[in-house]
Order: sequence, then C-alpha cells, then structure tokens
Amino acid sequence: MPPTISAALERCVMPDHRHTKSRHEVTGRTVLFALLGFFGVVFAVNAVMLRAATSTFGGIETESAYRAGLLFKGELAAARAQDELRWEVNGKVARTADGQAAVEILVRDPRGFAPTGILLDARLAHPTDFRNDRSLALVQSQSGVFRGVAEANPGQWNLVISIYRGEERVFLSRSRITLR
Repeated sequence: MPPTISAALERCVMPDHRHTKSRHEVTGRTVLFALLGFFGVVFAVNAVMLRAATSTFGGIETESAYRAGLLFKGELAAARAQDELRWEVNGKVARTADGQAAVEILVRDPRGFAPTGILLDARLAHPTDFRNDRSLALVQSQSGVFRGVAEANPGQWNLVISIYRGEERVFLSRSRITLR
C-alpha cells in the first residue's frame, strides 16, 4: 500500500529527533571540563601574581627576623639609655631652589648646650622600598647644628637620625615627613 501524501509530508516537515543528539547538551563531562578549566586559569593567574609579588618587593627592613628578634633586648637597653640623655633633637626638611631636600638637624642637651664629640648620620628612608633610600652628607655648620642635602622625590619619607659617640650609637630617631 502506498504511503499517503499526508504521511510523506509529515516525515518531511517534522524531523525525527529521537536518534539525533543536541549540539548544546550539557553532560557531566562538559561540566567537569568547565570546572577544571576555570580553576586551572585561577591557579595559573595566582601563580603569576605570586611570582611577581615576591620578585619585585623591595620593602624588607631586615634580612633575618630571627636575628632582629635576638637583638631586641640590646635595642631596648639602648632606648632606655637614650631616654636618660634627655637630648632635644629637631630635624627640619625643606626644598631648595634646585628641588633637592635640605635637612637641618639641631642637637641640644637638657641644659641647652650642644653635646661634644658626636657624629651624626642621617638618611631619608622611603617607607615602602629601601632601594629608594637617600643618605645625607651632613656638615656641622654651627655648634650642634648639622646640615645636608639629598635628591628626593615628593611624597612620604622617614627622616632617620643616628648620633654616635665613637663607635657607639647613643641616639636614634625616625620621623615621618612629607616632601612637597
């Protein structure tokens, strides 16, 4: 018996989907590969960022935290001895006409006199990157007055002043300053 026209048209217009797979069907394998790909990208980006952070950070204050911890008691005793001196140490920083940072440090004992036999060491320490620190060549211009200049960009700096008698450091000061 020949097929009817309506049955033939029905087969042509309405395809049979029972035996064909959809192109966008989500299977367990698709989900697994998507998750593995996502977390693989996250781990790869984290590895690159970790490498960049550890290879470019220059803000280390000390090479060995263990040794610094062992030296803490000595630093504590030095701070107590410094307090007993009751020295007045004032540092002023200003810009020169050529853009350098000019530093003036005034040192006085409790009676208002300049201490004798002292040497000063000062530097502008960058707060986040020790590679940008600037040493100051200080010259004593008057009794107890020391001056020096250094190249320093505008921004936040620490003025670190160390005073020595012979080989012994008797005074240490760190002050946050802003250069404009």
